[in-house]
Amino acid sequence: MWFRKGFLLGLFTLAQLVAGVEDYYKVLGIDKHATDKQIKSAYRQLSKKYHPDKNPNDSTAHDKFVLVSEAYEALSDAESRQIYDQYGYEGLKQRQQGGAGGGHHDPFDLFSRFFGGGGHFGQPGQRRGPNIEVKVGIALRDFYNGRTTEFQWEKQQICDECEGTGAADGVVHKCHSCNGHGSKMVRHQIAPGMITQVQMQCDVCGGRGKTIKHKCKVCGGERVVRKPTPVSLKVGRGMADGARIVYENEADESPDWVAGDLHVTIVEKEPSLTEDNPDKVDGVFFRRKDNDLHWREVLSVREAWMGDWTRNLTHLDGHVVRLGRKRGEVVQPGHVETVVGEGMPIFHEDGDSVYHTTEFGNLYVEYVVVLPDQMESGMEKDLWAVFQKWRVKNGVDLHKDSGRPEKVVLKEDQDREREHEEL
Repeated sequence: MWFRKGFLLGLFTLAQLVAGVEDYYKVLGIDKHATDKQIKSAYRQLSKKYHPDKNPNDSTAHDKFVLVSEAYEALSDAESRQIYDQYGYEGLKQRQQGGAGGGHHDPFDLFSRFFGGGGHFGQPGQRRGPNIEVKVGIALRDFYNGRTTEFQWEKQQICDECEGTGAADGVVHKCHSCNGHGSKMVRHQIAPGMITQVQMQCDVCGGRGKTIKHKCKVCGGERVVRKPTPVSLKVGRGMADGARIVYENEADESPDWVAGDLHVTIVEKEPSLTEDNPDKVDGVFFRRKDNDLHWREVLSVREAWMGDWTRNLTHLDGHVVRLGRKRGEVVQPGHVETVVGEGMPIFHEDGDSVYHTTEFGNLYVEYVVVLPDQMESGMEKDLWAVFQKWRVKNGVDLHKDSGRPEKVVLKEDQDREREHEEL
């Protein structure tokens, strides 16, 4: 054992001198402390990015696709990753030559097992699985600031234990009942002396054309399992409520089809004081309409009539928006004030960068005036005296100016007068 370990260590030292050997961690764009989930996520993105079917005019895409597959194979298995971390590429090569690893698999086969289907995009006659629609609730605060978060959904995945065969030993047999066709002709008597033949799905293999003797203990022979699957979700600043993000080939997997797309619709959820507002930010309770925000501010009678007040609104990112009036400035009930540039960021793919400067919509503040339920007697007398003084001098009689009748005619009087006329 010690001889083998020393031999591998010598190979690792030699490997440092070999030019052109790629660092598998760099290939996947991860660090050496990456988790299994991060490794799988990196392969998921890069294998689709460099798949030759999606890059028909790029001569280097195939090589990158193969290299990404090699890196994932090396780092996704705990034992091979440990050997690679200790002895490098040559250590893995020695392991494969010794029969422990079995050499590199076909990268298209790996892609097929990972995503389902035949390993290629858009093969003629190839079935495609259904697309999946998912809604994810996002707080307004995250729409404003942007956020990378994660959600989980129950995804159908190809069984890792049996690699999608459904067999515990990996051996699949041709169905003896339908001879591998998946269907067979069945004779039916529809009347005395009248027989017809109907093609029906094979009841032995369920239309697959294949059977297994020993079912996989993990999937029970179904070839697929359902697992909670995490999905990374990046919400850009100012994204629209109801925006849809498409994850290609991330829907349910099956050995019988190419996985469809996962469609994620992000919607604004109701604000929660406890969950979404630990910093007590006023802006959490803003109301959004497209690129603008709306807020309702309550004023007392004195503030609305006399002025001399300020309000400090804490916006969604923590900055303060100041509202106020000087003494003597009146605010009418229902008045809407426009605060330019304090609305939502206007979404752009480049965000804040050297290529683009983020612009903002407006904040609309509606003022509501609240009257007191009652007044102290002393205050009532003082205010009455002031009103009477200025009403005599400058007051307007709204009833007189309305043109309504001065005399009050009650319904009872009208009825009585009508009865008198009839008599």
